[in-house]
Amino acid sequence: MSTSQVNGEARQLVWLITGTSSGFGKRLVKSVLSRGDRVIATARSLDKLSKTLLHEIPESLNENLKALELDITEGEASLKAKAKDAASYWGRIDVLVNNAGFGLPGFFEEGGSTLFRRQFESNVFAMVDMVTVTLPYIRASKGTIVNVGSRSAWKTEIAGLGKILILYETLAVEVAPFGVKVLIVAPGAFRTEGIYGQSYVQTQSLPEYDEARELSIKRFKSVPGTEKGDPAKGMEILVDVVRGEGKARGKPWPGYLLLGEDCLNDLNSKAAKLVNIAEDWREISSDVNFDS
Repeated sequence: MSTSQVNGEARQLVWLITGTSSGFGKRLVKSVLSRGDRVIATARSLDKLSKTLLHEIPESLNENLKALELDITEGEASLKAKAKDAASYWGRIDVLVNNAGFGLPGFFEEGGSTLFRRQFESNVFAMVDMVTVTLPYIRASKGTIVNVGSRSAWKTEIAGLGKILILYETLAVEVAPFGVKVLIVAPGAFRTEGIYGQSYVQTQSLPEYDEARELSIKRFKSVPGTEKGDPAKGMEILVDVVRGEGKARGKPWPGYLLLGEDCLNDLNSKAAKLVNIAEDWREISSDVNFDS
């Protein structure tokens, strides 16, 4: 049974989506509303949200849209209160989409733990907080948790662009007994706003990396406008999967939603690399048991 079906009839879902003032979040809000579902759109600034998203929503859909000022890094206690407010709008939360987050390019040695702490604060700890404060409502509705991440976890050979694969697979196992589904979205290169606008983090600037850093910065600056991925199409597929309709109708729950040919190619390359290593070293790797 689809998450959007109850006793064979279509169900109107309530989505809580973070980071909706631009990028995937903005497109996702529009896609969800177009299906007749309800949205609690969040952003750090309601003023910015009003200028970038809210004024673009047709008046006929406004009754299904609520705006909530929410910074995912504001801490569990504050977010718990925000989640309670969000749930009070329509009496429930069916889908949480962790979309807010950001990437900070930088080299391991130059960025150090300062770079990683900033990344973890938004992309790991804030995600954990959002899941924690909304799970009581998601459990009650046997709903869905979605994380919009990146295919870069499988393309770690690009200097300055290391990524963290968030522990959603473990979460999926823990919440499955409650009828809650988890979806990890891994987009390739999509033409969204500002994704390559972050400056390189250099807690300490080391001359040994000057040449590689300049090449990496040059590469980043050349990407905007060349991405093949259409974010609106990507978010339409995400909604199809969550609602079990459209292109996802009749398909089993994927757990992962891989978006873009580049994502598929990178995943296949990574998998092939690991399989080849395992085969090449099989005899040595397996020769570690106690002598019988």
